[in-house]
Amino acid sequence: MMSEVLIGEVTDFFAKPVVAGIKLNNTLRQGDRIHIKGATTDMELVVESMQIDRADMMEAKAGDLIGVKIPERARHGDIVYKITE
Repeated sequence: MMSEVLIGEVTDFFAKPVVAGIKLNNTLRQGDRIHIKGATTDMELVVESMQIDRADMMEAKAGDLIGVKIPERARHGDIVYKITE
């Protein structure tokens, strides 16, 4: 059974490229599956790349502000969950 762990919140959104700025309160690694949920947002994706200050990272931790490429628009305040098996 899949479960979801709250790991952060969307703080920014950039249209070109489509990137969400996410403030983490837990660890996130490249390859993790996440679920971004909000009033009008509901998407799942695998984190294929993430950046901190435009530098590629394999892992980020609580307190980090990261950029993640996403398939569609996210909004400020959307909640980010990590999906675990």
